[in-house]
Amino acid sequence: MLDLILDTARADERVRAVIMNGSRTNPDAPRDPFQDFDIVYLVTDVAPFANNRPWIARFGPQMIVQLPDAMGDTAPEGGSFGYLMQFADGNRIDLTLYPVAKVGEMARDSLSVLLLDKDGIVAPFDPPHTGDYLPKPPTAKQFDDCCNEFWWVATYVGKGLWRGEIIYAKTMQDEVVRSQLMLMLTWYIGVKTGFTASPGKLGKYFPRYLEPALWQQLLATYAGADIDATWEALFTMCDLFRAVALAVADHFGYSYPHGDDERVSTHLAHVRTLPKDAATIY
Repeated sequence: MLDLILDTARADERVRAVIMNGSRTNPDAPRDPFQDFDIVYLVTDVAPFANNRPWIARFGPQMIVQLPDAMGDTAPEGGSFGYLMQFADGNRIDLTLYPVAKVGEMARDSLSVLLLDKDGIVAPFDPPHTGDYLPKPPTAKQFDDCCNEFWWVATYVGKGLWRGEIIYAKTMQDEVVRSQLMLMLTWYIGVKTGFTASPGKLGKYFPRYLEPALWQQLLATYAGADIDATWEALFTMCDLFRAVALAVADHFGYSYPHGDDERVSTHLAHVRTLPKDAATIY
């Protein structure tokens, strides 16, 4: 596949340089057959390539293709065009066509390797490293905001569970509360590693860095569509968030909102046992 990508570029005078980035250039990423080929073609003119499905047929039989820059009702800005291509043989290419004229404006990804440069137009890259993907230490405000959002939206989950609105409750839990838990876990891992290790996209490398007990606790926060199981998962999320947030707060000298934690935790326990025919909450 890599030979095909490069041979295509060499044979087409409109393609002047080829860059690869992503997991295949990441020295810390495990190697497996699901890794994408993340490729940038620097081209003289993007227009002939844009939304040109016959042209991408050269890469092989396609299972499914997505054109993110052709989706929606508003034309994209920036002049580039991307093809996300999943092929019938299991290979995948995420190909971006980028105008040569804007090479000076192109963001430089730390996980980049220059594969071809016909004109010497691309400044050399440093050896690929995960520097652009490392977590950043939180400011005091970011830490406060994360804690506030976690405990605030946890009350929405409790309300939804009491009402029996499982979809609402799980959406609030998994899209909002969990996002804050994952952010705090990322900072916790950053503290443990001196912010020198990448937790991976969507926390896929969390098992590398979390203590086994915390990892098992995190797994226990994923519950099925059952009211009681979701209550248990919510309380587990609260326990886990508290544990790692206190460690992060201690490291940076930040203040943890003990009062919010205690009041919301007490409220959630109360709501769980509140009779279904209750006319008032308290």
